[in-house]
Amino acid sequence: MSNKDFPCGSFNPVSRRRFLSELSLGMGSAALASLLDPGRIFAGGGVTGGGDPEILGVPHFAPKAKRVIYLFQSGGPSHLELFDHKPLLQKMNGEEIPESVRGMQRLTNMTAGQGKLPLAGSQISFAQHGRSGTWISDLLPHTAQVVDDLCIVRSMYTEAINHDPAITFFQTGSQLPGRPSIGSWLSYGLGSENQNLPAFCVLLSRGRSGDQPIYSRLWGTGFLPSLHQGVQFRSGKDPVLYLSDPQGLDTEGRRVMLDHLRDLNEISLDEFADPEVTTRIAQYEMAYRMQTSVPEAMDVSGEPEHIYEMYGEDSRKPGTFAANCLLARRLAERDVRFIQLYHLGWDQHGNLPTEIAQMATSVDQASAALIRDLKQRGMLDDTLVVWGGEFGRTAYSQGKLTRENYGRDHHPRCFSMWMAGGGVKPGMVYGETDDFGYNIAQNPVHVHDFQATLLHLLGLDHERLTYKYQGRRFRLTDVEGRVVRAILS
Repeated sequence: MSNKDFPCGSFNPVSRRRFLSELSLGMGSAALASLLDPGRIFAGGGVTGGGDPEILGVPHFAPKAKRVIYLFQSGGPSHLELFDHKPLLQKMNGEEIPESVRGMQRLTNMTAGQGKLPLAGSQISFAQHGRSGTWISDLLPHTAQVVDDLCIVRSMYTEAINHDPAITFFQTGSQLPGRPSIGSWLSYGLGSENQNLPAFCVLLSRGRSGDQPIYSRLWGTGFLPSLHQGVQFRSGKDPVLYLSDPQGLDTEGRRVMLDHLRDLNEISLDEFADPEVTTRIAQYEMAYRMQTSVPEAMDVSGEPEHIYEMYGEDSRKPGTFAANCLLARRLAERDVRFIQLYHLGWDQHGNLPTEIAQMATSVDQASAALIRDLKQRGMLDDTLVVWGGEFGRTAYSQGKLTRENYGRDHHPRCFSMWMAGGGVKPGMVYGETDDFGYNIAQNPVHVHDFQATLLHLLGLDHERLTYKYQGRRFRLTDVEGRVVRAILS
């Protein structure tokens, strides 16, 4: 076929490469338009996104929760000292763990060489609390007061036995680095309800020094567009790095510079049709808007005295867990989609009775205050709060067991975490462990089950929220996961 077949000269042959390039350019321009002015494309301007409307920008079904505050307790809190009362373990203190209980469970290098594995009964007392009569450790008196708002899952389990792969598994659905984090998946799937703040914000605190590190890849986008990256908020003068204007540049000058930079980037977009260029433009625009929104959100000076008293004295100290819980509530008020708190210090291989008491004190009052604060503002119903770590601790002692002291090794086979609000049944305990707190006896909940349930509460089907990369469709739950419907309200 040639131009002779078209007398008017309307035929213009287009190569496959040119066709695909221009097609992607058009889609990139549309996506950029939605990022710069979401109201143009999405009626109402509430939820933003792009691409296939089935998975981007709108939920798959009516959500129970609008946002998540995830209080991640890094290091592996001991369920046996906090949430899982085991009288028989105390009775058999010092006896060798029965082979029938231990089974084929693998050990870490830290206890594999021990000649004996003596059972270590908790030195912490427990009591029943609330209308539900739930057993809670005496280390958590404030949490005990809100227990009827909590759904405690005692039958969590994972496959990872060391910190880095275990934390990575919880945050990304894979033990290997490189996958998108939960917050990035939610940003990709639902977009943002506040155009002046990131959809995914991260806060870090330490309960004690010298513990396991936390890496920024845990709030990374993996293979998703970098627009969905988590933004770390820090204590101090500059909450977000590189957000402030350089000395001598005012707001008007910054606006002019960004306009010219956008023109240059659009030239690059025209030439190379790289969708990451649209992301870069959108990030610059977001940073410009954040120069006003971030200082306002982080300024707690206007909080009334009774709020500081509710969260505890540490809430006056920037960078503490309590201060970050207060900031999390402020970010939730401003419709940030996913707020991730990492609290470091829960890795008690030795000196456990003393150290876990210190850690519990650092989080107990603020965790309970966050529940109360959200509830009194009418926000708990549509805010899902999650509290938990990457695995539990062993029923036997690591190292020498004495009357005053002991430690516990990593234990992936069973552990506890809790959820509240956002469509979860309050005042219930789901799942049970055996009399030693070593194996699951009823209703196991895998990491992927937890992730599937979290997405479900926000209106997302974990099997449909996918992203095609290197010829395969990936999802947060990989090829597993089920929604734990028994805990849904």
